[in-house]
Amino acid sequence: MVASKGSLLAASVFMSLLGVKAFDMSRTDNTVAYWGQNSYGAANGQDTANFQKNLAEYCDDDSIDTFAISFLTVFFGPGGLPQLDLANVCSAVTQKPFGDSQLPDCSFLAEDIKTCQAKGKTVLLSMGGATGGSTFTSADQATGFADQIWDLFLGGSSETRPFGDAVLDGVDLDIEGGGTPLFANFVTQLRTHFSGKKYYVTAAPQCVFPDANLGETLNNAEFDAVYVQFYNNYCGLQNYDNTNAWNFGQWDDWAKNTSPNKDVKIYIGAPASTTAAGSGYVDPGQLATIAKATASQYSSFGGVMYWDASQARANNRFDKAIKDGIRSGAPSAPSDPAPSDPAPSDPAPPSDPAPPSDPAPPTDPAPGPEEPCDPAPTPAPEPQPQPQPDPSTEEPCDPAPAPPSGGSCGSAAAWDAAATYTGGQTASYNGHVYTAGWWTQNETPGTSEVWKDGGACSAKRELTGPHRSITRRAFGRPAGRPSNKPSILRRRGAPSASGSNADFVKRRTN
Repeated sequence: MVASKGSLLAASVFMSLLGVKAFDMSRTDNTVAYWGQNSYGAANGQDTANFQKNLAEYCDDDSIDTFAISFLTVFFGPGGLPQLDLANVCSAVTQKPFGDSQLPDCSFLAEDIKTCQAKGKTVLLSMGGATGGSTFTSADQATGFADQIWDLFLGGSSETRPFGDAVLDGVDLDIEGGGTPLFANFVTQLRTHFSGKKYYVTAAPQCVFPDANLGETLNNAEFDAVYVQFYNNYCGLQNYDNTNAWNFGQWDDWAKNTSPNKDVKIYIGAPASTTAAGSGYVDPGQLATIAKATASQYSSFGGVMYWDASQARANNRFDKAIKDGIRSGAPSAPSDPAPSDPAPSDPAPPSDPAPPSDPAPPTDPAPGPEEPCDPAPTPAPEPQPQPQPDPSTEEPCDPAPAPPSGGSCGSAAAWDAAATYTGGQTASYNGHVYTAGWWTQNETPGTSEVWKDGGACSAKRELTGPHRSITRRAFGRPAGRPSNKPSILRRRGAPSASGSNADFVKRRTN
């Protein structure tokens, strides 16, 4: 089930005969979309006609250059294999897992992946998401996992191939918890395998510099592109005109002076609609203006990334509008750019969060021997409308542990530094109720602009706190049969659509 070097060469020749342009990372008008979580369906549960489409449908035109399939959520799962959760497109609930693992057989996606690649698109595997099941505890564990990812998803050899004979074009690190410098060991080892075709390694840090989870890794391993999330933070697109907040120059300076790969490209990451993130959305015309201005000033600029494909398609073809906007007259990178303005002179963010707590080590700390198993390829599920949850049936989350100062009061649970909160959720701290403006973790109410002080606590308890025990991140889902399990993977944005009425759990946004 592994493509040979001969077949890869044949595919390359076939593309050239068809006049298909290969992906060119050096351009300044590339676009990247995350796919797999149906973020639009999560935020607009009744509008089933606009739920996420099958992957191949997004490749019908040239609006999207790169797809990041999201997410590989757990690195070390049962059976010595990782766990892949593509919402109800493909998961261990909707498709048969390999052996005793929770890695689903998503081989029905192979044809879609190859169709997109044949049209000059790159298709990456995005690893991580908003859960803490993606980290390493030793260098050997990190390098061993790189070997395993190569065999399972890229150009290696394994009888266990979640996407059948499709060979992905690389990996994307979207690490939102459990960040460790050992990811540099993972990237470096993975690159030792790259041969036979062009492979890419990308990352998706938050705009706050340096990124809390990937900062050291970015400084010590080679990345081809960095999709900076300019949303859900004070340095987001909503503050583009604020020189004390907007910090693309800081990332450009990193690319030129610190990154091991001096040709690394920096992308502006944006929400694809108002429901895709808590803050940072700008319309495609404004985003195109920002992108072209950035391209003319910073030679590291590579294009625009957005969350996600489903949101973009439903938002009046945001994907097409932004591609057309940055392509028309898209400037080439300046050959001799003026010195970049890396950051505001005193870019102190409004918050001074404590460092994140160390994640618990994975239960199975190293890749075990793979069980040879080759389940029959599963047919592609027909897209179906998803049953929508009744909010009144939602089970309250376990109460968060009390913070050092102040406990639960009035209408909100006590603020918990280890919990994650999304826009609109509340927490109590020092006798006041605070409402989160966007995704946040470990930012103390009263000291960070993400929290709005709603005044003294009242006496009533509401279910607006963080949901802590779920599996994923906010990118949405469908294009397949409904899943029977709650899914909470997402990206600092809108929730992910998932599950039945009985099992529905609100997902946190990314």
